[in-house]
Amino acid sequence: MLSRVAERLYWSARYLERVENTARLVSVYDELLFDLPRDIEISWYNLIEINSGVEQFEQRYKVKDERNVVKFLLADDINPGSMLSSLKAVRENIRTTRDVVPEEMWELINELDLYARQNIKQGINRSERHVFLNTIIEGCQKIIGLLAGAMSRDCGWHFLIMGRYLERADMNSRIIDAAVSVMLQSKEEEDVRLGQVVWSKVLRSQSAHLDYRRTVRSSINGAKAVSFLLNDPCFPRSLTYCLEQIREAAAKLPRAGLITAQIKALSEQHYPISSSEDINAEFHDYLNDLQLQVIEINHHITESWFNFRQGDAA
Repeated sequence: MLSRVAERLYWSARYLERVENTARLVSVYDELLFDLPRDIEISWYNLIEINSGVEQFEQRYKVKDERNVVKFLLADDINPGSMLSSLKAVRENIRTTRDVVPEEMWELINELDLYARQNIKQGINRSERHVFLNTIIEGCQKIIGLLAGAMSRDCGWHFLIMGRYLERADMNSRIIDAAVSVMLQSKEEEDVRLGQVVWSKVLRSQSAHLDYRRTVRSSINGAKAVSFLLNDPCFPRSLTYCLEQIREAAAKLPRAGLITAQIKALSEQHYPISSSEDINAEFHDYLNDLQLQVIEINHHITESWFNFRQGDAA
């Protein structure tokens, strides 16, 4: 496979996953607004900080309110990580690699892109946001299902898997970080009632609520929810599962030694969480470090397979 084709497949998977997870992240905060007690306020600007978009946001907006934050995350064409920018990137990458993916994928990504652009105001306005975000998530899942059921398990598939699960691991940590930021802003006497709402919403945003119940078999609290989302080996959105999928895909490609070793080292890092008190500022720093290591894995993938001369194979 040409290295440029491999790179486009890798990034199409990353951007598609980013579209879905951006919708999930906004959905977490949107639902919190309805379920939190009225005397507890949350800052939407946390989402800008968590997604490393402070500089770009402040160049565009003076007011750090809900509308501007949601517009920046979903619709802003200046933000390369916005949902519409990511959809555009998926479409462009698939347009130039249509001969190595199922032919129906081009139609599905065009339909999703068209729906998002025609209905983006629903996402920005709170009244219809839930329906809009759910439709985006379902559209992404339809494309992922098509790939799973109709694509050969060749090297192109392995690059898709690495892109999907690297992006998922990164956003998993950011969604947890968003919840941690809310908890750190709360007062001590609010922690119990706030924690039950926040961590329940985080689990639901990751489609993890029922799996958590079946696996953990206890009421929801911060420590157990975070441990499940980070360490469960079977749940497909946990950090541990994502890293293992990346390692297995990389191992089936040449020049994978450095990447598999780095993933193995990252998998062996376990932040000790025995109670909700451990979800503190130090844990916030751990999540930041985790995101930097995910970025480093991306750099190694680029160096190992994509930085070739025109026509070279990955």
